[in-house]
Amino acid sequence: MTTMIRRLTDGFAVLGGVILLIIVAVTTTNTAAFILDRIAGLFGTDVSGLPGYEDFVQLAISGAALMVFPYCQAKRGHVAVELFMDRLPQILQRAFDKLWLTCTAAVALFLAYWMVFGLLEARADGAVTSVLGWAIWPFYLPGIASMILWALVAATQITGGAQDA
Repeated sequence: MTTMIRRLTDGFAVLGGVILLIIVAVTTTNTAAFILDRIAGLFGTDVSGLPGYEDFVQLAISGAALMVFPYCQAKRGHVAVELFMDRLPQILQRAFDKLWLTCTAAVALFLAYWMVFGLLEARADGAVTSVLGWAIWPFYLPGIASMILWALVAATQITGGAQDA
C-alpha cells in the first residue's frame, strides 16, 4: 500500500477516534446534567441538559463510524472464515481473496455513489437538524470520503500493493 494511502487511513481512523471521544465527553456531560437535574429537582430548581445533544451525536457518529472502515480494511481487520479457506489450495485462497476484495471495493463505491445523492438531496431540500438547525448535508462528506478511501485500500490490496500491517 502506498505511503499516502496508509497515512490517509491512519489519519481518518485517528480523526474518527477523536470525534468518538468528543461524543463520549458530550454524552457524559449530558448524563451528568440529567443526574444533577434530578437532584436539583428535590430543591425546586433545575439543571438543563445540553440543547441539541441528540442532533450533535447523530451527525457526529454518522461520520466517525465510517472513518474507521478504511483502517480496518488496511489491517485486514474484517471477518474472515478461515476454517474452511485454510483447507483450500493456496491458489484458490488467493483467488477468493481477490474476489472478496473486488466485492468490498465495489460495495464501498456503491455506498459512496448513493451517499452523494443523499448529500445532494439533503442540500436541495435544505434539511437541517431539529434543535440546532445545522445543515445536514456537510456531514455526508466524511462518510463519502471514507467510502472512497475504503474502496481505494481494497483496490490496492487486490493488486498486491498492500500487506497485512
